[in-house]
Amino acid sequence: MDHFFSPDLHQSTAPFSHAVTHDGLVYTAGIIGQDARTGAVVSEDIAEQCSAMLANLGVLLDGIRVRREDAVRTTVYLTDYDDFAVINGIYGGWFTSPGPARTTLQVAALPLGARVQIDAVFRAPGATGAS
Repeated sequence: MDHFFSPDLHQSTAPFSHAVTHDGLVYTAGIIGQDARTGAVVSEDIAEQCSAMLANLGVLLDGIRVRREDAVRTTVYLTDYDDFAVINGIYGGWFTSPGPARTTLQVAALPLGARVQIDAVFRAPGATGAS
């Protein structure tokens, strides 16, 4: 098992890895629309948070040389299901069709007051298997 903590994302003191690679798969931690420098959520606006969240996921993937096309599964957490259409539109523009398997859940709260969070599973670089 390999652990990865991206130097290009916020340097949290919490005990976790941004990603773990195991048995041909990459598992990400929950990613929010957080400013890498300050650690604060980028905006109260759901579209800006979602865009920043996916940009942060992209930074993480670039650091471990994983392509978004290798996404197997995602889980999207949101604090208000009324935000689903906005999130879905931004998400749909980030992942290529048909996209990974996805579950979307409404939760009571997210870290730092974020309104949306994602975690994901990707095929690891060099992993074999059907695409």
